[in-house]
Amino acid sequence: MLAQICQLSRAAGAAIMAVYDGEQPLNIEQKKDHSPVTTADLAAHHIIKCGLAALTPEVPLLSEEDPPAWEERQNWARYWLVDPLDGTKEFLHRNGEFTVNIALIEHGEAVMGVVYAPAIDVLYLAEGNNAWKEEKGQRKPITVSNAQPPLVVVSRSHIDDELKDYLNQLGEHQTIAVGSSLKFCLVAEGKAQLYPRFGPTNIWDIAAGHAVAAAAGAQIHDWQGKPLIYAPRESLLNPGFRVSLF
Repeated sequence: MLAQICQLSRAAGAAIMAVYDGEQPLNIEQKKDHSPVTTADLAAHHIIKCGLAALTPEVPLLSEEDPPAWEERQNWARYWLVDPLDGTKEFLHRNGEFTVNIALIEHGEAVMGVVYAPAIDVLYLAEGNNAWKEEKGQRKPITVSNAQPPLVVVSRSHIDDELKDYLNQLGEHQTIAVGSSLKFCLVAEGKAQLYPRFGPTNIWDIAAGHAVAAAAGAQIHDWQGKPLIYAPRESLLNPGFRVSLF
């Protein structure tokens, strides 16, 4: 099934790039939380929704673009958690740092994840304890790397005072700003060693990246040291967290 999810992510990525490259019109609207949604988000959502329904009709879907009510999802033990276009702001800024995120959740854990960056045609995928990176037709296993001084990856769009204070106290390190779930993937492939996050995220923003990073050997915990879980809860927001080697 992982191979089919990879194909589905690529199909969604192609629809996103058709808008990005101007082959399809770009329309932008504001959602209730004032975040932007574009025709690319909705086209990718439609492709993924139809593809997953055909592949696993018995498994429900929670997508950013069509989240079911709490009453409908409160007893889900297994479900797909999807962000059809993670990094819409990066998409609109045209920096290429946006992804398609598809994760399979079982009993609160992200057991399978695919992160596809269509602008650079790079795919990260994970199942169980195995993670890979696929680019230029080549697939290779990836794992975390304890390089020193550590490279800390931070959000390009969400740098707050709490993060600045944390970095000031961290000791010797280097920093790079990146958009979307690619931050998880940089830790997963050993290019970065730490991703701290204090600002808000939604569960669909991080589940696929979480699956990839965890399979590659990273630890993902909230700031109280508890693992992040995706068991159904009424709020769709995550606590702050950090992705690290230890």
